[in-house]
Amino acid sequence: MDSQPSGDRSIDAAALEAAESVAGLAFTPDERALMAARVAEARAGYAAMRQHTLDNAASPAFSFNPRPPGYCPPAAPVAPTPVNVDAPADLERLAFAPVTVLASLMAAGRVTSMQLTEMYLARLKRYGPQLSCVATLTEELAREQAAQADAEIGAGQPRGPLHGIPYGVKDLLATRRYPTGWGAPPYRGRRLDFDATVVERLADAGAVLVAKLSMGSLAWGDIWYGGKTKSPWDLTAGSSGSSAGSGAATAAGLVGFAIGTETNGSIVSPCTECGVTGLRPTFGRVSRYGAMALAWTLDKIGPMCRSAADCALVFDAIRGTDGRDASVVDAPFPWEPRVEWEGLRVGYVPSLFAAERPSQEADQATLDCLTELGVSLIPFDLPDFPLEAMQMLLWVEAAAAFDELVSSDRDDELVRQDEGAWPNRFRAAHLVPAVEYLRAQRLRGKLIDDMRARLAQLDVYVAPSYSPNLWLTNLTGHPAVIAPNGFRPNGLPSTITFIGHYDDEARLLAVAKGYQQATGHHLRTPPLFATE
Repeated sequence: MDSQPSGDRSIDAAALEAAESVAGLAFTPDERALMAARVAEARAGYAAMRQHTLDNAASPAFSFNPRPPGYCPPAAPVAPTPVNVDAPADLERLAFAPVTVLASLMAAGRVTSMQLTEMYLARLKRYGPQLSCVATLTEELAREQAAQADAEIGAGQPRGPLHGIPYGVKDLLATRRYPTGWGAPPYRGRRLDFDATVVERLADAGAVLVAKLSMGSLAWGDIWYGGKTKSPWDLTAGSSGSSAGSGAATAAGLVGFAIGTETNGSIVSPCTECGVTGLRPTFGRVSRYGAMALAWTLDKIGPMCRSAADCALVFDAIRGTDGRDASVVDAPFPWEPRVEWEGLRVGYVPSLFAAERPSQEADQATLDCLTELGVSLIPFDLPDFPLEAMQMLLWVEAAAAFDELVSSDRDDELVRQDEGAWPNRFRAAHLVPAVEYLRAQRLRGKLIDDMRARLAQLDVYVAPSYSPNLWLTNLTGHPAVIAPNGFRPNGLPSTITFIGHYDDEARLLAVAKGYQQATGHHLRTPPLFATE
Protein backbone atom coordinates (compact mmCIF):
# COMPACT_ATOMS: atom_id res chain seq x y z
CA MET A 1 0.00 0.00 0.00
CA ASP A 2 1.32 3.44 -0.95
CA SER A 3 0.92 5.51 2.22
CA GLN A 4 1.73 8.78 0.42
CA PRO A 5 -1.17 10.11 -1.69
CA SER A 6 0.03 11.06 -5.17
CA GLY A 7 -0.23 14.69 -6.26
CA ASP A 8 -2.73 14.01 -9.03
CA ARG A 9 -5.30 12.36 -6.73
CA SER A 10 -7.30 15.47 -5.97
CA ILE A 11 -10.23 15.59 -3.58
CA ASP A 12 -12.97 16.44 -6.07
CA ALA A 13 -16.68 15.67 -6.24
CA ALA A 14 -16.10 12.28 -7.90
CA ALA A 15 -13.62 11.22 -5.19
CA LEU A 16 -16.00 12.23 -2.44
CA GLU A 17 -18.91 10.45 -4.10
CA ALA A 18 -16.82 7.26 -4.32
CA ALA A 19 -15.89 7.56 -0.64
CA GLU A 20 -19.55 8.05 0.24
CA SER A 21 -20.40 4.84 -1.57
CA VAL A 22 -17.81 2.89 0.45
CA ALA A 23 -19.17 4.33 3.70
CA GLY A 24 -22.83 3.83 2.73
CA LEU A 25 -23.58 7.58 2.77
CA ALA A 26 -25.03 10.13 0.33
CA PHE A 27 -24.29 13.87 0.29
CA THR A 28 -25.58 16.57 -2.04
CA PRO A 29 -23.35 18.33 -4.60
CA ASP A 30 -23.35 21.49 -2.45
CA GLU A 31 -22.34 19.48 0.62
CA ARG A 32 -19.48 17.87 -1.32
CA ALA A 33 -18.26 21.27 -2.44
CA LEU A 34 -18.11 22.44 1.17
CA MET A 35 -16.42 19.23 2.31
CA ALA A 36 -13.63 19.11 -0.28
CA ALA A 37 -11.19 21.49 1.42
CA ARG A 38 -11.67 19.91 4.83
CA VAL A 39 -11.18 16.38 3.49
CA ALA A 40 -8.04 17.46 1.63
CA GLU A 41 -6.76 19.07 4.82
CA ALA A 42 -7.45 15.87 6.76
CA ARG A 43 -5.61 13.79 4.16
CA ALA A 44 -2.58 16.05 4.47
CA GLY A 45 -2.80 15.49 8.21
CA TYR A 46 -2.75 11.72 7.72
CA ALA A 47 0.48 12.08 5.75
CA ALA A 48 1.98 14.26 8.47
CA MET A 49 1.12 11.75 11.16
CA ARG A 50 2.66 8.93 9.12
CA GLN A 51 6.00 10.69 9.35
CA HIS A 52 6.06 9.67 13.02
CA THR A 53 6.91 5.99 13.38
CA LEU A 54 4.48 3.96 15.49
CA ASP A 55 5.51 0.38 16.12
CA ASN A 56 3.23 -2.33 17.46
CA ALA A 57 4.10 -1.50 21.08
CA ALA A 58 2.64 2.03 20.88
CA SER A 59 -0.84 1.85 22.39
CA PRO A 60 -3.66 4.41 22.04
CA ALA A 61 -4.05 7.12 24.69
CA PHE A 62 -7.11 5.44 26.16
CA SER A 63 -7.99 2.07 27.71
CA PHE A 64 -11.08 -0.11 27.62
CA ASN A 65 -12.77 -1.10 30.90
CA PRO A 66 -15.99 -3.14 30.73
CA ARG A 67 -16.69 -2.88 34.47
CA PRO A 68 -19.65 -0.67 35.48
CA PRO A 69 -19.17 2.55 37.49
CA GLY A 70 -18.95 1.86 41.21
CA TYR A 71 -18.06 -1.79 40.60
CA CYS A 72 -16.60 -3.59 43.65
CA PRO A 73 -14.69 -6.86 43.05
CA PRO A 74 -14.85 -9.94 45.34
CA ALA A 75 -12.14 -10.30 48.13
CA ALA A 76 -9.59 -12.54 50.12
CA PRO A 77 -7.53 -15.41 48.58
CA VAL A 78 -7.21 -19.01 49.86
CA ALA A 79 -4.05 -21.18 49.54
CA PRO A 80 -4.16 -24.27 47.26
CA THR A 81 -4.56 -27.73 48.82
CA PRO A 82 -1.44 -29.97 48.58
CA VAL A 83 -1.70 -33.41 46.96
CA ASN A 84 0.00 -36.45 48.52
CA VAL A 85 1.53 -38.56 45.72
CA ASP A 86 4.65 -40.61 45.01
CA ALA A 87 7.00 -40.14 42.08
CA PRO A 88 6.99 -42.98 39.50
CA ALA A 89 10.19 -44.88 38.72
CA ASP A 90 10.00 -43.59 35.14
CA LEU A 91 9.74 -39.80 35.45
CA GLU A 92 8.31 -39.51 31.94
CA ARG A 93 5.10 -40.88 33.46
CA LEU A 94 4.76 -37.40 34.95
CA ALA A 95 4.57 -35.77 31.51
CA PHE A 96 0.77 -35.43 31.80
CA ALA A 97 0.67 -34.79 35.54
CA PRO A 98 -1.13 -31.59 36.53
CA VAL A 99 0.71 -28.74 38.22
CA THR A 100 -1.02 -29.57 41.50
CA VAL A 101 0.70 -32.98 41.48
CA LEU A 102 4.09 -31.76 40.23
CA ALA A 103 4.17 -29.00 42.86
CA SER A 104 3.38 -31.47 45.65
CA LEU A 105 6.10 -33.86 44.47
CA MET A 106 8.71 -31.11 44.48
CA ALA A 107 7.59 -29.73 47.82
CA ALA A 108 7.98 -33.23 49.28
CA GLY A 109 11.45 -33.64 47.73
CA ARG A 110 10.34 -36.63 45.61
CA VAL A 111 11.36 -35.06 42.33
CA THR A 112 13.56 -32.14 41.33
CA SER A 113 12.92 -29.28 38.96
CA MET A 114 15.97 -30.31 36.93
CA GLN A 115 14.57 -33.81 36.47
CA LEU A 116 11.26 -32.44 35.25
CA THR A 117 13.00 -29.90 33.04
CA GLU A 118 15.19 -32.51 31.33
CA MET A 119 12.17 -34.78 30.85
CA TYR A 120 10.12 -32.03 29.20
CA LEU A 121 13.06 -30.81 27.09
CA ALA A 122 13.54 -34.35 25.80
CA ARG A 123 9.85 -34.63 24.89
CA LEU A 124 9.91 -31.21 23.21
CA LYS A 125 12.83 -32.34 21.06
CA ARG A 126 11.21 -35.69 20.28
CA TYR A 127 7.66 -34.58 19.56
CA GLY A 128 7.91 -30.85 18.87
CA PRO A 129 8.82 -31.33 15.19
CA GLN A 130 5.91 -33.75 14.69
CA LEU A 131 3.47 -31.20 16.03
CA SER A 132 5.26 -28.13 14.65
CA CYS A 133 4.56 -26.50 18.00
CA VAL A 134 7.97 -25.16 19.10
CA ALA A 135 9.23 -21.79 17.92
CA THR A 136 12.36 -21.79 20.13
CA LEU A 137 13.73 -24.13 22.80
CA THR A 138 15.03 -22.16 25.77
CA GLU A 139 17.36 -24.86 27.08
CA GLU A 140 20.08 -22.72 28.63
CA LEU A 141 17.65 -20.52 30.52
CA ALA A 142 15.58 -23.54 31.57
CA ARG A 143 18.53 -25.31 33.14
CA GLU A 144 19.59 -22.14 34.93
CA GLN A 145 16.09 -21.60 36.32
CA ALA A 146 15.71 -25.27 37.29
CA ALA A 147 19.04 -25.29 39.14
CA GLN A 148 18.05 -22.14 41.00
CA ALA A 149 14.64 -23.62 41.89
CA ASP A 150 16.20 -26.80 43.26
CA ALA A 151 18.67 -24.81 45.34
CA GLU A 152 15.95 -22.59 46.78
CA ILE A 153 13.53 -25.43 47.49
CA GLY A 154 16.36 -27.43 49.06
CA ALA A 155 17.20 -24.48 51.29
CA GLY A 156 13.62 -24.22 52.48
CA GLN A 157 12.83 -21.12 50.41
CA PRO A 158 9.83 -22.10 48.27
CA ARG A 159 8.26 -19.38 46.16
CA GLY A 160 4.87 -21.02 45.71
CA PRO A 161 3.10 -23.76 43.76
CA LEU A 162 4.77 -22.93 40.40
CA HIS A 163 8.31 -23.06 41.81
CA GLY A 164 10.34 -25.33 39.53
CA ILE A 165 7.47 -26.17 37.15
CA PRO A 166 8.53 -26.21 33.45
CA TYR A 167 6.22 -24.28 31.13
CA GLY A 168 5.95 -22.88 27.62
CA VAL A 169 4.86 -19.44 26.46
CA LYS A 170 3.20 -18.38 23.23
CA ASP A 171 5.74 -16.70 20.96
CA LEU A 172 3.72 -13.51 21.14
CA LEU A 173 5.35 -12.57 24.47
CA ALA A 174 8.75 -10.90 24.61
CA THR A 175 11.68 -12.81 26.11
CA ARG A 176 14.96 -11.01 26.58
CA ARG A 177 17.31 -13.86 25.66
CA TYR A 178 15.37 -15.48 22.82
CA PRO A 179 13.66 -14.46 19.56
CA THR A 180 10.03 -13.36 19.53
CA GLY A 181 8.73 -13.96 16.01
CA TRP A 182 4.92 -13.62 16.27
CA GLY A 183 4.62 -16.54 13.84
CA ALA A 184 5.18 -14.20 10.87
CA PRO A 185 8.10 -14.05 8.40
CA PRO A 186 8.66 -10.27 8.77
CA TYR A 187 9.48 -10.79 12.46
CA ARG A 188 11.28 -14.13 12.35
CA GLY A 189 14.48 -14.09 14.42
CA ARG A 190 13.68 -10.65 15.88
CA ARG A 191 14.96 -10.12 19.43
CA LEU A 192 13.44 -7.78 22.01
CA ASP A 193 15.66 -6.64 24.86
CA PHE A 194 13.10 -7.10 27.65
CA ASP A 195 10.72 -9.66 29.13
CA ALA A 196 6.95 -9.39 29.02
CA THR A 197 5.30 -8.84 32.40
CA VAL A 198 3.81 -12.35 32.34
CA VAL A 199 7.26 -13.85 31.71
CA GLU A 200 8.69 -11.75 34.55
CA ARG A 201 5.96 -12.81 36.94
CA LEU A 202 6.36 -16.48 36.16
CA ALA A 203 10.11 -16.14 36.69
CA ASP A 204 9.39 -14.47 40.04
CA ALA A 205 7.11 -17.42 40.88
CA GLY A 206 10.05 -19.74 40.14
CA ALA A 207 8.54 -21.34 37.02
CA VAL A 208 10.99 -22.71 34.42
CA LEU A 209 10.63 -21.55 30.80
CA VAL A 210 11.47 -24.49 28.51
CA ALA A 211 10.10 -23.22 25.17
CA LYS A 212 8.60 -20.42 23.13
CA LEU A 213 5.61 -22.08 21.47
CA SER A 214 4.24 -21.58 17.98
CA MET A 215 1.40 -19.22 17.17
CA GLY A 216 -0.61 -18.54 14.05
CA SER A 217 0.87 -15.75 11.97
CA LEU A 218 0.13 -12.43 13.72
CA ALA A 219 -2.32 -14.27 15.99
CA TRP A 220 -4.53 -15.90 13.39
CA GLY A 221 -4.96 -19.65 12.86
CA ASP A 222 -2.39 -22.41 13.29
CA ILE A 223 -0.18 -21.66 10.25
CA TRP A 224 3.11 -19.96 11.00
CA TYR A 225 6.53 -19.65 9.37
CA GLY A 226 7.42 -23.10 10.77
CA GLY A 227 4.46 -24.84 9.15
CA LYS A 228 1.06 -25.87 10.50
CA THR A 229 0.75 -26.75 14.18
CA LYS A 230 -1.12 -30.04 14.59
CA SER A 231 -3.55 -31.46 17.10
CA PRO A 232 -1.98 -34.26 19.16
CA TRP A 233 -5.20 -36.24 18.69
CA ASP A 234 -4.89 -36.33 14.89
CA LEU A 235 -1.72 -35.30 13.09
CA THR A 236 -3.71 -34.62 9.92
CA ALA A 237 -5.70 -31.94 11.75
CA GLY A 238 -4.53 -28.49 12.77
CA SER A 239 -4.51 -27.43 16.41
CA SER A 240 -6.36 -24.25 15.47
CA GLY A 241 -5.12 -20.93 16.74
CA SER A 242 -3.73 -18.65 17.40
CA SER A 243 -2.39 -20.14 20.66
CA ALA A 244 -1.70 -23.21 18.56
CA GLY A 245 1.57 -24.34 20.12
CA SER A 246 0.36 -23.70 23.65
CA GLY A 247 -2.60 -26.02 23.10
CA ALA A 248 -0.65 -28.74 21.30
CA ALA A 249 2.32 -28.80 23.68
CA THR A 250 0.11 -28.94 26.78
CA ALA A 251 -2.09 -31.68 25.34
CA ALA A 252 0.91 -33.77 24.25
CA GLY A 253 2.64 -33.57 27.64
CA LEU A 254 5.55 -31.44 26.43
CA VAL A 255 5.19 -28.77 29.14
CA GLY A 256 3.68 -28.58 32.60
CA PHE A 257 1.45 -25.71 31.48
CA ALA A 258 1.42 -22.98 28.85
CA ILE A 259 0.42 -19.37 28.35
CA GLY A 260 -1.92 -18.35 25.55
CA THR A 261 -3.69 -15.19 24.46
CA GLU A 262 -7.15 -14.48 23.08
CA THR A 263 -8.71 -11.71 21.04
CA ASN A 264 -11.52 -13.75 19.49
CA GLY A 265 -11.12 -17.45 20.21
CA SER A 266 -7.36 -17.90 20.37
CA ILE A 267 -7.53 -19.70 23.73
CA VAL A 268 -10.96 -21.29 23.26
CA SER A 269 -10.22 -22.78 19.85
CA PRO A 270 -6.88 -24.57 20.50
CA CYS A 271 -8.18 -25.76 23.89
CA THR A 272 -11.03 -27.39 21.98
CA GLU A 273 -8.98 -28.89 19.16
CA CYS A 274 -6.32 -30.19 21.56
CA GLY A 275 -8.48 -31.09 24.56
CA VAL A 276 -6.96 -28.92 27.29
CA THR A 277 -8.40 -26.59 29.91
CA GLY A 278 -8.01 -22.84 29.48
CA LEU A 279 -8.86 -19.67 31.33
CA ARG A 280 -9.66 -16.52 29.38
CA PRO A 281 -9.63 -13.97 32.21
CA THR A 282 -11.76 -10.87 32.51
CA PHE A 283 -10.43 -8.15 30.21
CA GLY A 284 -7.90 -6.12 32.20
CA ARG A 285 -6.88 -8.78 34.71
CA VAL A 286 -3.45 -9.65 33.26
CA SER A 287 -0.90 -7.16 31.93
CA ARG A 288 -0.20 -7.30 28.21
CA TYR A 289 3.08 -5.41 28.48
CA GLY A 290 5.54 -7.13 26.16
CA ALA A 291 2.79 -8.92 24.22
CA MET A 292 2.13 -8.31 20.53
CA ALA A 293 -0.85 -5.98 20.25
CA LEU A 294 -3.62 -7.12 17.95
CA ALA A 295 -6.65 -5.24 19.30
CA TRP A 296 -6.14 -3.03 22.35
CA THR A 297 -9.73 -3.31 23.58
CA LEU A 298 -9.94 -7.09 23.07
CA ASP A 299 -6.57 -8.77 23.80
CA LYS A 300 -6.35 -10.99 26.89
CA ILE A 301 -3.68 -13.35 28.31
CA GLY A 302 -4.45 -16.58 30.16
CA PRO A 303 -3.22 -20.05 31.15
CA MET A 304 -3.75 -23.26 29.18
CA CYS A 305 -3.40 -26.27 31.47
CA ARG A 306 -4.48 -29.82 32.24
CA SER A 307 -7.15 -28.79 34.74
CA ALA A 308 -9.12 -25.88 36.11
CA ALA A 309 -7.18 -26.17 39.38
CA ASP A 310 -3.92 -25.70 37.45
CA CYS A 311 -5.37 -22.64 35.71
CA ALA A 312 -6.12 -21.17 39.15
CA LEU A 313 -2.50 -21.53 40.27
CA VAL A 314 -1.06 -20.01 37.10
CA PHE A 315 -3.61 -17.19 36.96
CA ASP A 316 -2.81 -16.25 40.55
CA ALA A 317 0.85 -15.80 39.59
CA ILE A 318 0.29 -13.59 36.53
CA ARG A 319 -2.69 -11.37 37.46
CA GLY A 320 -2.64 -7.74 38.63
CA THR A 321 -1.33 -4.31 37.73
CA ASP A 322 2.26 -3.62 36.75
CA GLY A 323 2.30 0.13 36.09
CA ARG A 324 2.75 -0.52 32.36
CA ASP A 325 -0.60 -1.67 30.98
CA ALA A 326 -3.21 0.99 31.82
CA SER A 327 -6.11 -1.40 31.18
CA VAL A 328 -5.23 -3.65 34.13
CA VAL A 329 -7.00 -3.41 37.47
CA ASP A 330 -6.16 -5.03 40.80
CA ALA A 331 -8.85 -7.38 42.04
CA PRO A 332 -8.48 -10.22 44.56
CA PHE A 333 -8.63 -13.88 43.60
CA PRO A 334 -10.45 -15.68 46.44
CA TRP A 335 -9.67 -19.20 45.23
CA GLU A 336 -11.74 -21.84 47.00
CA PRO A 337 -11.56 -25.12 45.07
CA ARG A 338 -14.81 -26.54 46.48
CA VAL A 339 -18.17 -25.65 45.03
CA GLU A 340 -21.61 -25.97 46.57
CA TRP A 341 -23.88 -27.12 43.75
CA GLU A 342 -27.11 -26.72 45.68
CA GLY A 343 -28.36 -23.19 45.19
CA LEU A 344 -25.80 -22.39 42.47
CA ARG A 345 -27.51 -20.36 39.75
CA VAL A 346 -26.28 -21.76 36.43
CA GLY A 347 -27.71 -20.33 33.23
CA TYR A 348 -27.79 -21.74 29.72
CA VAL A 349 -29.03 -20.50 26.35
CA PRO A 350 -31.46 -23.10 24.91
CA SER A 351 -31.07 -21.90 21.31
CA LEU A 352 -27.30 -22.44 21.40
CA PHE A 353 -27.65 -26.00 22.66
CA ALA A 354 -30.43 -26.76 20.14
CA ALA A 355 -28.30 -25.67 17.16
CA GLU A 356 -26.92 -28.57 15.11
CA ARG A 357 -23.14 -28.94 15.52
CA PRO A 358 -20.52 -31.70 15.96
CA SER A 359 -20.30 -31.22 19.75
CA GLN A 360 -24.07 -31.32 20.30
CA GLU A 361 -24.15 -34.71 22.04
CA ALA A 362 -21.24 -33.87 24.36
CA ASP A 363 -22.72 -30.46 25.16
CA GLN A 364 -26.08 -31.97 26.06
CA ALA A 365 -24.29 -34.48 28.28
CA THR A 366 -22.73 -31.52 30.12
CA LEU A 367 -26.18 -30.11 30.87
CA ASP A 368 -27.31 -33.55 32.05
CA CYS A 369 -24.26 -33.85 34.31
CA LEU A 370 -24.89 -30.46 35.90
CA THR A 371 -28.49 -31.44 36.55
CA GLU A 372 -27.34 -34.69 38.19
CA LEU A 373 -25.00 -32.67 40.41
CA GLY A 374 -28.02 -30.84 41.77
CA VAL A 375 -27.96 -27.69 39.64
CA SER A 376 -31.26 -26.15 38.56
CA LEU A 377 -30.43 -24.86 35.10
CA ILE A 378 -31.90 -21.44 34.31
CA PRO A 379 -32.70 -20.66 30.64
CA PHE A 380 -32.00 -17.19 29.30
CA ASP A 381 -31.32 -15.48 25.98
CA LEU A 382 -28.27 -13.58 24.83
CA PRO A 383 -28.68 -9.94 23.74
CA ASP A 384 -29.63 -9.39 20.10
CA PHE A 385 -26.92 -7.18 18.58
CA PRO A 386 -25.25 -7.06 15.12
CA LEU A 387 -22.28 -9.08 16.34
CA GLU A 388 -20.87 -9.88 12.92
CA ALA A 389 -20.85 -6.22 11.94
CA MET A 390 -19.16 -5.36 15.22
CA GLN A 391 -16.16 -7.48 14.22
CA MET A 392 -15.11 -4.23 12.57
CA LEU A 393 -13.63 -3.34 15.98
CA LEU A 394 -11.12 -6.16 15.67
CA TRP A 395 -10.25 -5.43 12.03
CA VAL A 396 -9.76 -1.69 12.58
CA GLU A 397 -7.65 -2.06 15.72
CA ALA A 398 -5.53 -4.77 14.08
CA ALA A 399 -5.00 -2.58 11.01
CA ALA A 400 -3.85 0.25 13.28
CA ALA A 401 -1.56 -2.08 15.24
CA PHE A 402 0.11 -3.19 12.01
CA ASP A 403 -0.10 0.04 10.03
CA GLU A 404 3.69 0.16 9.67
CA LEU A 405 3.70 -3.36 8.22
CA VAL A 406 1.10 -2.43 5.63
CA SER A 407 2.50 1.00 4.72
CA SER A 408 5.95 -0.53 4.18
CA ASP A 409 4.43 -3.28 1.98
CA ARG A 410 5.99 -5.95 4.22
CA ASP A 411 2.53 -7.45 4.61
CA ASP A 412 3.33 -9.05 1.23
CA GLU A 413 5.74 -11.35 3.15
CA LEU A 414 2.91 -12.99 5.07
CA VAL A 415 2.15 -16.51 3.82
CA ARG A 416 -1.63 -16.18 3.62
CA GLN A 417 -2.74 -13.66 0.99
CA ASP A 418 -6.34 -14.72 0.35
CA GLU A 419 -9.48 -12.63 0.74
CA GLY A 420 -9.94 -13.46 4.42
CA ALA A 421 -6.27 -13.19 5.46
CA TRP A 422 -4.64 -10.42 7.48
CA PRO A 423 -3.18 -8.38 4.58
CA ASN A 424 -6.56 -7.96 2.94
CA ARG A 425 -8.27 -7.36 6.30
CA PHE A 426 -5.71 -4.65 7.12
CA ARG A 427 -6.20 -2.87 3.80
CA ALA A 428 -9.99 -2.99 3.91
CA ALA A 429 -10.03 -1.73 7.50
CA HIS A 430 -8.19 1.43 6.43
CA LEU A 431 -11.37 2.47 4.64
CA VAL A 432 -13.66 2.12 7.68
CA PRO A 433 -14.86 5.61 8.73
CA ALA A 434 -13.80 6.63 12.24
CA VAL A 435 -17.42 7.53 12.98
CA GLU A 436 -18.47 3.93 12.29
CA TYR A 437 -15.73 2.53 14.50
CA LEU A 438 -16.95 4.75 17.34
CA ARG A 439 -20.55 3.78 16.60
CA ALA A 440 -19.54 0.14 17.08
CA GLN A 441 -17.84 0.99 20.37
CA ARG A 442 -20.97 2.80 21.56
CA LEU A 443 -23.08 -0.21 20.60
CA ARG A 444 -20.59 -2.31 22.53
CA GLY A 445 -21.34 -0.25 25.63
CA LYS A 446 -25.04 -0.98 25.23
CA LEU A 447 -24.25 -4.67 24.73
CA ILE A 448 -22.24 -4.71 27.98
CA ASP A 449 -25.10 -3.06 29.89
CA ASP A 450 -27.63 -5.49 28.41
CA MET A 451 -25.45 -8.51 29.20
CA ARG A 452 -24.83 -7.36 32.75
CA ALA A 453 -28.59 -7.04 33.35
CA ARG A 454 -29.25 -10.54 32.00
CA LEU A 455 -26.54 -12.10 34.19
CA ALA A 456 -27.60 -10.34 37.38
CA GLN A 457 -29.66 -13.38 38.46
CA LEU A 458 -26.96 -15.93 37.57
CA ASP A 459 -23.70 -17.04 39.18
CA VAL A 460 -22.29 -18.54 35.98
CA TYR A 461 -23.64 -19.78 32.69
CA VAL A 462 -22.63 -22.52 30.29
CA ALA A 463 -22.44 -22.38 26.49
CA PRO A 464 -21.11 -24.43 23.57
CA SER A 465 -17.53 -23.34 22.93
CA TYR A 466 -18.11 -22.75 19.21
CA SER A 467 -21.16 -20.48 19.11
CA PRO A 468 -22.05 -16.76 18.85
CA ASN A 469 -21.37 -16.60 22.58
CA LEU A 470 -17.62 -16.73 21.83
CA TRP A 471 -17.38 -13.38 20.02
CA LEU A 472 -20.09 -11.80 22.19
CA THR A 473 -18.19 -12.47 25.43
CA ASN A 474 -14.92 -11.34 23.91
CA LEU A 475 -16.66 -8.06 23.13
CA THR A 476 -18.03 -7.74 26.66
CA GLY A 477 -14.78 -8.85 28.32
CA HIS A 478 -16.36 -11.55 30.50
CA PRO A 479 -14.11 -14.34 31.85
CA ALA A 480 -14.46 -17.89 30.54
CA VAL A 481 -13.16 -21.34 31.41
CA ILE A 482 -12.91 -23.85 28.58
CA ALA A 483 -13.12 -27.47 29.77
CA PRO A 484 -12.99 -30.77 27.83
CA ASN A 485 -16.39 -32.48 27.76
CA GLY A 486 -15.92 -35.46 25.44
CA PHE A 487 -15.21 -36.05 21.76
CA ARG A 488 -16.77 -35.12 18.46
CA PRO A 489 -17.65 -37.71 15.76
CA ASN A 490 -14.34 -36.97 13.97
CA GLY A 491 -12.39 -38.19 17.02
CA LEU A 492 -11.20 -34.76 18.07
CA PRO A 493 -11.99 -33.42 21.55
CA SER A 494 -14.88 -31.14 22.33
CA THR A 495 -15.12 -28.56 25.09
CA ILE A 496 -17.76 -26.66 26.99
CA THR A 497 -17.38 -23.05 28.11
CA PHE A 498 -18.30 -21.68 31.53
CA ILE A 499 -18.75 -17.88 31.67
CA GLY A 500 -18.80 -15.79 34.83
CA HIS A 501 -19.05 -12.26 36.16
CA TYR A 502 -16.24 -9.72 35.86
CA ASP A 503 -13.24 -10.60 38.07
CA ASP A 504 -15.07 -13.66 39.43
CA GLU A 505 -12.55 -16.16 38.06
CA ALA A 506 -12.38 -17.92 41.43
CA ARG A 507 -16.00 -19.09 41.40
CA LEU A 508 -15.86 -19.79 37.67
CA LEU A 509 -12.79 -22.02 38.07
CA ALA A 510 -14.32 -23.76 41.09
CA VAL A 511 -17.40 -24.65 39.03
CA ALA A 512 -15.20 -25.97 36.20
CA LYS A 513 -13.10 -27.93 38.69
CA GLY A 514 -16.22 -29.50 40.19
CA TYR A 515 -17.43 -30.46 36.73
CA GLN A 516 -14.04 -32.00 35.95
CA GLN A 517 -14.07 -34.02 39.17
CA ALA A 518 -17.50 -35.36 38.22
CA THR A 519 -16.60 -36.31 34.63
CA GLY A 520 -12.84 -36.86 34.24
CA HIS A 521 -12.87 -35.75 30.59
CA HIS A 522 -9.78 -33.59 31.22
CA LEU A 523 -7.77 -36.70 32.19
CA ARG A 524 -7.86 -38.18 28.68
CA THR A 525 -4.54 -37.98 26.85
CA PRO A 526 -3.71 -38.45 23.14
CA PRO A 527 -2.50 -42.05 22.54
CA LEU A 528 0.20 -40.96 20.07
CA PHE A 529 2.07 -39.23 22.91
CA ALA A 530 1.33 -41.63 25.75
CA THR A 531 4.00 -42.43 28.35
CA GLU A 532 2.86 -46.01 29.01
